[in-house]
Amino acid sequence: MSLAEQTVVESIPSAPAKSTPLTESYTYHGPTPTASGPYILGVDEAGRGPVLGPLVYGVAYCPIAWKPKLDKLGFADSKTLTPSKRAELLRVLSSDPENLGWSVRVVSPQAISRGMLKVPPTNLNKQSQDATILLIREVLQRGIHLSEVYVDALGTTTTYETYLSSLFPGIQFTVTQKADSKFKIVGAASVAAKVTRDACLEGWSFEELQNIEAGEEVFSREFGSGYPSDPKTQEWMKTALHPTFGFPSLVRFSWTTVKVMLDKSAHPVKWIDDGQESSVAAFGSGRGRDKDRNMVAKDLCLHSVDTL
Repeated sequence: MSLAEQTVVESIPSAPAKSTPLTESYTYHGPTPTASGPYILGVDEAGRGPVLGPLVYGVAYCPIAWKPKLDKLGFADSKTLTPSKRAELLRVLSSDPENLGWSVRVVSPQAISRGMLKVPPTNLNKQSQDATILLIREVLQRGIHLSEVYVDALGTTTTYETYLSSLFPGIQFTVTQKADSKFKIVGAASVAAKVTRDACLEGWSFEELQNIEAGEEVFSREFGSGYPSDPKTQEWMKTALHPTFGFPSLVRFSWTTVKVMLDKSAHPVKWIDDGQESSVAAFGSGRGRDKDRNMVAKDLCLHSVDTL
């Protein structure tokens, strides 16, 4: 990482502090605007597709009356902007705390994996939905009067729009594809999300290395974009894979790409319970009401009763 990039990363208030591993999801709120409302708010994300790093949802908001000024600030879909331009626009977003506010929800790769791998699973759409709702709710709790909210598309737009409207009556929702290109306030949210995610990835502190001597290189930092199709990301994953311990927590274990690599290159795991056969036999050793009770119940002298 260049000195210029390092300076940018360290100046992003919504990213974890230097040398602090990202192990849990968190929310960051910028200063609450003080101008009178009502307000418009935009929602966008960065990092839904990558196999590496967090998913970040961002919101930006300003008074409706301030919208003509917002339209002149240069906000747009963050993917169309250079890293330096995005960093500049985040500073713009923080430059008028009376009128401009922004927040992000950073969903850690561990949380994404836990949600998608548990039974029943919480898929990425539901996790994204939860992040959006949490941010809107917390902005309202900060005393901001929202009248219009614009959301970049998530699934079927009309269904999602109706659902959000039912949760927040009195607010007009617009859920549409390419909202970050159509509405400047969503473009501002896109910048907040993208700059935060990039800072998280560029400044990533491996929790696996917390007890490793400083200067000892274990993992390369040449992550690439983090997308499974990126050759640099593919190469990093090959070098980061340990045949016994798998990948570091930067990786989303719920991605198919990860499962394929583990099946191909990691040691196979066979779960063995040495006492399984005797345990099964123990369940069939009881009689009457005590039939199918395990050995623990027997050792504790626990018995079924007719009445209490």
